[in-house]
Amino acid sequence: MPTQIQLFGYKSYMKALKVAAKVIPMPKPTLFTGVGSSIELCEAISLIGIKKLLLVTDESIVRLGLLKPIQQALQDRGVEMAIFSQVQPDPTYLQVEAGLRIYLRCECDGILAVGGGSPIDTAKVIAAKVHNPKPIHKLAGLFRVWKTPAPLFAIPTTAGTGSEVTIAAVVSDPDSHQKTPLIDPKLVPMMAALDPSIMVGLPRPITAATGMDALTHAIESYLSMNATNETNGYALAAVKLVMTNLPLAYENGENLVARQNMAIASYYAGLAFTKASLGYVHAISHNLGALYGVPHGLANAIVLPYVLDFSQHATQPQLAELFRATSNSNEEMSESKQAQAFIQLVRQLQQQLKIPATLDMLVENDISHLTKLALKEAHHNYPVPVYMGKKQCVQLLRSMMTPATVMDEALPEPKQ
Repeated sequence: MPTQIQLFGYKSYMKALKVAAKVIPMPKPTLFTGVGSSIELCEAISLIGIKKLLLVTDESIVRLGLLKPIQQALQDRGVEMAIFSQVQPDPTYLQVEAGLRIYLRCECDGILAVGGGSPIDTAKVIAAKVHNPKPIHKLAGLFRVWKTPAPLFAIPTTAGTGSEVTIAAVVSDPDSHQKTPLIDPKLVPMMAALDPSIMVGLPRPITAATGMDALTHAIESYLSMNATNETNGYALAAVKLVMTNLPLAYENGENLVARQNMAIASYYAGLAFTKASLGYVHAISHNLGALYGVPHGLANAIVLPYVLDFSQHATQPQLAELFRATSNSNEEMSESKQAQAFIQLVRQLQQQLKIPATLDMLVENDISHLTKLALKEAHHNYPVPVYMGKKQCVQLLRSMMTPATVMDEALPEPKQ
């Protein structure tokens, strides 16, 4: 466990962040919602005088043809485009610099991100560097984007990250494999469109993982020490929407109502964690993603129930509230039983979405390193409801190892 002096320092810092979240204005994008809202966004972009956009996306979006109607809508309205489609999952500094070079070379005057969290986060950092030409690590941390970024717009193609409304962007250092968060209200896009028609072609595994990402954002913000009535309202609404609509969107990807509700859930969860922040699930999953390349949503989905088990003794009232909000049960249950039942609902959803309960690539030799990085990230950045010590984190990570991996590592070396 952290020492008493460290705990005092962490808690004082988190209280200061809570005050800052109340005092510092948190902008929201002008939002377009519903089928065809992406075309409405293109119209709005043209009306504010943008002449040439850098479209930031990934190759799968291009391959699926999702850019075509957006390109046509922009072209019809006289907006020129340059396309940067080399964004990878867990983007690195290298992709940011490559996109920035295209922006400058093509003399763009705005950026439109089309994709999941990776393209939107990449676009945020590109936009920041247009007028803040510093190394990325000097923009990292809290409120270090001094000058206003280039005009930024977003069309999320997944319902999960909430990047279209958050003040954060995360990219990885390709040398250290560590995530670098930039946190600044200036990173919120000017406008965004939540268009369910763009999400209908998402494969089931991506629908599942990104949906669980939204659920994790909502739950961690609800359990946060910095939660407020405002953030709890958004978080609770998001949890209810996800628990109802994620199974529907997973089973039938063309269910536009479920897709729209998931997009709204992701947006609400983004609003919640922008002010209330996150916790150990994200601290652990960020480092699993950086070390092993595990997609962020999938890592969150696997880690979430383990962290809920760990913190249950300190978060029973909140977990019980989440159970009452999401369950149809009329059974008389104690608060403790309700908290346990909510965690079980999360595990049942995980199973329904065919998300594994363990992580195959996690090995004993990496656990000490992962523990150090995860606890450092959590204690320096997140107002967690209860503090986790090194031994507890090691135990949690070991419980996430697949039984086959554990057995393989326990086998003695064969005699020569």
